Amino acid sequence: MTEGTVTTAPGESPAELLTRAQAHQPKDATAALVLADGTVFWGRGLGAAAATTGEVCFNTSMTGYQEIMTDPSYAGQLITFTFPHIGNVGTTPEDIETMTPVARGAIVRQSITEPSNWRAEQSLGAWLASHGLPGIAGVDTRALTHRIRDAGAPHGTLAHAPDGRFELEALQRAAAGWPGLEGMDLAAEVSCTQAYQWDETRWSLEGGYGRLTEAKHKVVAIDYGAKRNILRCLASAGCAVTVVPASASAEEILAHEPDGVFLANGPGDPAATGAYAVPTLRKLMENPKLPIFGICLGHQLLALALGARTRKMHLGHRGANHPVKDLASGRVEITSQNHGFEVIEESLPEGVEASHVSLFDGSNEGLRVKDRPIFSVQYHPEASPGPMDSHYLFDRFVEAIAESKR
Repeated sequence: MTEGTVTTAPGESPAELLTRAQAHQPKDATAALVLADGTVFWGRGLGAAAATTGEVCFNTSMTGYQEIMTDPSYAGQLITFTFPHIGNVGTTPEDIETMTPVARGAIVRQSITEPSNWRAEQSLGAWLASHGLPGIAGVDTRALTHRIRDAGAPHGTLAHAPDGRFELEALQRAAAGWPGLEGMDLAAEVSCTQAYQWDETRWSLEGGYGRLTEAKHKVVAIDYGAKRNILRCLASAGCAVTVVPASASAEEILAHEPDGVFLANGPGDPAATGAYAVPTLRKLMENPKLPIFGICLGHQLLALALGARTRKMHLGHRGANHPVKDLASGRVEITSQNHGFEVIEESLPEGVEASHVSLFDGSNEGLRVKDRPIFSVQYHPEASPGPMDSHYLFDRFVEAIAESKR
């Protein structure tokens, strides 16, 4: 087919642009990505025959597309994969990060080929369809990424219509009318609804996932959108993990008599989630010996509870190739990241210091309380792009718990 992108011309209105895009629809186009400004990307549909609206972002990872699509931190987002060959190793139930994906859809360059991996149980297209998620292939993802880089993450509507019929004006209106992630509390949508126990440990080639048989510590994980592999890393470090909803009160958390508290990753605006999370965290921090460790949204919420501020980023960080410097050791870690908000480092209060910094843009990547066993990072140490660069953070948490118990 003839793939194409139709962008605005000088002085052209969105309505005129959409009319021109409709006239230039390739004959065999079965999917379209329509941005709020009227820009149209034509392509080939995959996954579910459906339409969905969200924030269009990009991820630069070369692998791990199934983990990315099931990361709860992607709630409300359409993911553009910059690596062209997405779907070539298929999908497996072992690699999901949550049972029900909350990303809105997938945008890829090349058509999905048949899986070539001994672990594959289903093609990516069939997997997307089984979860009601649409996708589009054949998009000039480089052009789309450049547009996001220069103008920020746009709102867009992705539509897969096997008959090739599209109402572009309706799709553009849906994109333009979408409220956006700023001010949106999405943690409440992806969090568990009741507490549960977790004892599954990390995967190994010899035996798959294991089970924690002898726990050394009790940890309560507050689920703002927790990835399964984070919970596995805690269990592998010897922690019996109790996962509680994002809305759990300090009293409910402390009733489990935890040796430490973990603050999970998650989606949305930390200031919105902080409306109920911050009071809980401040009450937990009344115990000066309670170790607290946060990742991603957990890092941002901890910063808010300590008195710092957060803000929406122009691009955000999404990929598995982000260099981060540990300011204490000078060591550089290659990290996996997925966030669109950041902690404003200048707002950190007295007694709280930055512990890590992004070598891409200098933004804050971690903090620690100077005289308390409390620390957090913005990136995902469980994702292992380094591959083991950041696993020391789980050891640090366990060491803080052991010291507190002594």
